[in-house]
Amino acid sequence: MDIKSLNDVPAFTTKDGSEIRELLAHRNSVIRNQSLAEARVPVGGSTLEHYHVKTEEIYYITAGNGRLRIENDTCEVNSGDAIAIPPGQKHKIWNSGHETLKLLCCCAPAYEHSDTVITET
Repeated sequence: MDIKSLNDVPAFTTKDGSEIRELLAHRNSVIRNQSLAEARVPVGGSTLEHYHVKTEEIYYITAGNGRLRIENDTCEVNSGDAIAIPPGQKHKIWNSGHETLKLLCCCAPAYEHSDTVITET
């Protein structure tokens, strides 16, 4: 049985600047074709706009609220929202709330720095 606790996995910074804790992926579990991580964006913070060449993502907001842009569409996101992000679509998320924005990031195939293309400086 392969179980990981959020408190036991180290944080690292992704290429887009977000702090994540990778719960399950090929790097630390028996999972081979996807990954699950918790990302945190501090109050007033944001990720860099980016896209993934191969990876599709699902963001699931677990705490806080923010603003999300996918390509030319921008909307408010709140705890309980699930967002689909197809491969090749530029996206960025801002924390517009008063607490740390926390979201689960499900990636298939698994997140890799090499699959992330930054589109802003």
